[in-house]
Amino acid sequence: MDDSSPFASSAQPTATRPLLGQTILVVEDSRYACDAIRLMCLHSGARIRRADCLKSARRHLQIYRPSVILVDMGLPDGSGADLIAELTDATPRIGAILGMSGDDYMKDVALKAGADDFLDKPLKSLSCFQRFILESLPEDRRPNSLHAVRDEVICPDPMAYQDDMAHIADVLAGPNDHRTLDYAAQFLRGVARDADDTILADAAQKLAVSRSEGTPVTALAAQVAGIVQARLEQREAI
Repeated sequence: MDDSSPFASSAQPTATRPLLGQTILVVEDSRYACDAIRLMCLHSGARIRRADCLKSARRHLQIYRPSVILVDMGLPDGSGADLIAELTDATPRIGAILGMSGDDYMKDVALKAGADDFLDKPLKSLSCFQRFILESLPEDRRPNSLHAVRDEVICPDPMAYQDDMAHIADVLAGPNDHRTLDYAAQFLRGVARDADDTILADAAQKLAVSRSEGTPVTALAAQVAGIVQARLEQREAI
């Protein structure tokens, strides 16, 4: 099914809903980050579909072709750059293939893989999100003569943050091999930064640095796991 067709929706974009007619596939493992995008799409008129890993995204793309795809660069089963490269060479091509991450250095990785542009996380400004999506679309898919709308700051559901904590607690409860610790560190660093949880973000950053330097991480991994457990036990902490 081609969700990118201009005939997929008879509704016309408006100044308050400039993304009417667009379908955005979000490939993102953080429910907190995805909830922010969901709210932005809701306020903008876009339909949203979600995949939480590369496998799920590929399965989805066998059935649907969105008009826009947002790909997080760090996913549980691989790099978002791999999916971007696949989609860049695919025919027909998705209208806008976009990478996203909270790590600035990932922009070069996404663009080198073939992304049309790169979105920095965290995502909070509605008008910035709308403008970014519209400017990334092919010219024949952009609505004309839309005026700027009043900006809003988007605040995701705190319960989505709890879902992320439960997810990573399950990950950390398994074998703490190098790949698991690397994934946990980058996941927590990003989502904690999005939620302004500086204590957890700093601990995750220290774990990531220790992993990259090859120094012992047992104590740091235990510290991170303890903070995650504390977030789960204190549901009102965030």
